[in-house]
Amino acid sequence: MKLPPERRRQLGAFLRRHREALEDRVNPSGRRRTPGLRREDVAERAGLSASWYTWAEQGRDVALSDAALARLSDALRLSPPERRYLFELAQRRDPSPPSMALRYELPAELGTLVGAIALPAYVMDPLWRARVWNPPAGALFAPWLGSGEACLLRFVLLDPRAQDFIVDWEDRARRLAAEFRSDIAGSADPAIDALASDLNAASALFRQAWDRQLVLDREGGLRRFRGPDGAISSYRQATLSSPVAPGWKLVYLEPLAAEG
Repeated sequence: MKLPPERRRQLGAFLRRHREALEDRVNPSGRRRTPGLRREDVAERAGLSASWYTWAEQGRDVALSDAALARLSDALRLSPPERRYLFELAQRRDPSPPSMALRYELPAELGTLVGAIALPAYVMDPLWRARVWNPPAGALFAPWLGSGEACLLRFVLLDPRAQDFIVDWEDRARRLAAEFRSDIAGSADPAIDALASDLNAASALFRQAWDRQLVLDREGGLRRFRGPDGAISSYRQATLSSPVAPGWKLVYLEPLAAEG
């Protein structure tokens, strides 16, 4: 795949900045030379030819393989976000993407934010468990949050009450399975694997979606719920991912006009 000239220029500038940010080289006299490593040093570390690396920094039209970029990322000691950005710039697929490191302590800022929202809102951890919610969410999602099952996936797929509570339950359940697959891409967390395995064993609908490898982003949009009296309420849902805590989500719902 050939990169457009502007993308090649950006890639070259990115490589150069990170090469220059590495430890300073000194000449035999002890005086500093140019900052960072020489191009030849980076090329040697990455198992590449010096000419190839030089041309890449200069923004020339050179072949960029997935494996070469991976070695170059290691040689430049890129952080996981920097590595992802390198592959995005080059429009290539990382053959060994860094595993997503998950944490399960509730981020304080998310708990504070939920309490400040007037709309129904709750926070889910990487295992899709509700960890904190405000009173409006507690009232709306009483069948779930009052069930004793914190995991949204387990409640929707395994609790018969979910089929009465969630309008268009089968479609929503299938979408949740596809969203979960997308959500855990890149994760090597044993707890995530265990949850997927349990759902595969316990839910035929989840198993069908999983076997078909359905993948969807967790999107907002219309959500409809049936109350104890049979009345249907409609909401517009939005999901916000935490930039500081991978896998954590804040979900809130805006009430829509009552259905006739």
